[in-house]
Amino acid sequence: MELYECSLEELSGRLCRREISAVELTGAVLGRIAAVEERVGAYLEIDAEAALAQAAAVDAKLAEGRQTTPLTGIPIALKDLLSTRDFPTTCASKMLAGYRPEYDATVVERLKKAGAVLLGKVNMDEFAMGSSTENSALKKTVNPWDFSRVPGGSSGGSTAAVAAAEAIAALGSDTGGSIRQPASFCGVVGLKPSYGRVSRYGLVAFASSLDQIGPVTLTVADAALLLAGIAGVDRRDSTSVDRPVPDYYAELKKDIRGLRIGVPKEYFAAGLDAEVESAVRQAIAVLEGAGARVVEVSLPHTDYAVATYYLLATAEASSNLARYDGVKYGFRAAAEGLKEMYFKTRSTGFGPEVKRRIMLGTYALSSGYYDAYYRKAQQVRYLIRRDFDQAFARVDLLAGPVCPSPAFAFGEKIDDPLAMYLSDILTIPVNLAGLPAISVPCGFSGGGLPIGLQLIAPAFAEEPLLRAAWNYEQLGGFAGRRPELARAGEVQ
Repeated sequence: MELYECSLEELSGRLCRREISAVELTGAVLGRIAAVEERVGAYLEIDAEAALAQAAAVDAKLAEGRQTTPLTGIPIALKDLLSTRDFPTTCASKMLAGYRPEYDATVVERLKKAGAVLLGKVNMDEFAMGSSTENSALKKTVNPWDFSRVPGGSSGGSTAAVAAAEAIAALGSDTGGSIRQPASFCGVVGLKPSYGRVSRYGLVAFASSLDQIGPVTLTVADAALLLAGIAGVDRRDSTSVDRPVPDYYAELKKDIRGLRIGVPKEYFAAGLDAEVESAVRQAIAVLEGAGARVVEVSLPHTDYAVATYYLLATAEASSNLARYDGVKYGFRAAAEGLKEMYFKTRSTGFGPEVKRRIMLGTYALSSGYYDAYYRKAQQVRYLIRRDFDQAFARVDLLAGPVCPSPAFAFGEKIDDPLAMYLSDILTIPVNLAGLPAISVPCGFSGGGLPIGLQLIAPAFAEEPLLRAAWNYEQLGGFAGRRPELARAGEVQ
């Protein structure tokens, strides 16, 4: 097996034992990128020189016997909405073309402190608004399992890079499923932590009450190690929560006998692909066979989640994106007056999906409509959160599908925003309630496309969430599978 195909867990051990060098590992990953990136299109910016320099510094540290972490020497990719000092951060938008922040996001600081090797920035839907990465203004990213299919979004570059072995791990962000959905589509592990578990400082905001940074990895153990490296309170982020960060990795291998797993009946309603339902139900049966107790539960307000999300998220996006006016930073259109400059800058700098969401959000917040739309959505958000509270009074975790279908074809939904939005119906409620959730590969469609199992836990209960995911991964038979990169239009 090539080095770039190995898990973070395995590579961390080999680096610590000095069986391999960080320069050797980083060189192998950069070589892989050079070999396949033209076909996959995961990266927007790669800094090979800086990555090799970081790796050399790691090797010097290892040679001196200095203390290391599980992330020391591990090549990691970053979604392009995480601020990186003196390195492009564009959010895959023309609006931020050429923007180089003067500071690092907290998660970037923590990765650097842990000794990780940062490879560069990966593609995404513009300003994280989308479910397919088709809304990137800069390039196209494909699904490594089938080049005619989308990788999912908005963290499609992160999941495609890990699936194609162009990074050992990556960071993404999840506002309504933007880590879990593309992880399911690309056959990798994607973890959305509890809201407040990971600092959002330096994350370019889409919807501030929903956004959360999380790991994209090959295995559940890798996700546990990466989460531990980035989690924790941050005084610069008032939404981060001051709670101890557990040793997630140490908790993984405990058994799940007696764990109560609820299956929401609403997650298996009409519209769910038959192959997805079959794979997920088989995965739940595996957990039951491992000693978990499975019971049916209800989340009665699930049908209202999409409407609630797209009122709240667009309202917050309208506010957050008001700063991109051509004055402070980023793109500025040539114009004769200030008003014309505002208009031209925002009209040409933003893509159609971003403009659509800004207009929806501005309308929802406008005088005379605030109570009818935004306030009502906040009330329904409370009901959705209460549904989860009532379910978790009976069970420890919830299990169900990540998406109603496997990865869809390019162009299939891009011209039908409602159909695109409905593809997130099973992931959105988790963000509205601020809960942790994970996508774990659990099967393949008849056409060879990955399918993901979603596990959901109460707030800050990542330990049992990861433990259940790890136990399933060991028994399910789908851990660590990689695509033999398909050619355009071909399926594995």
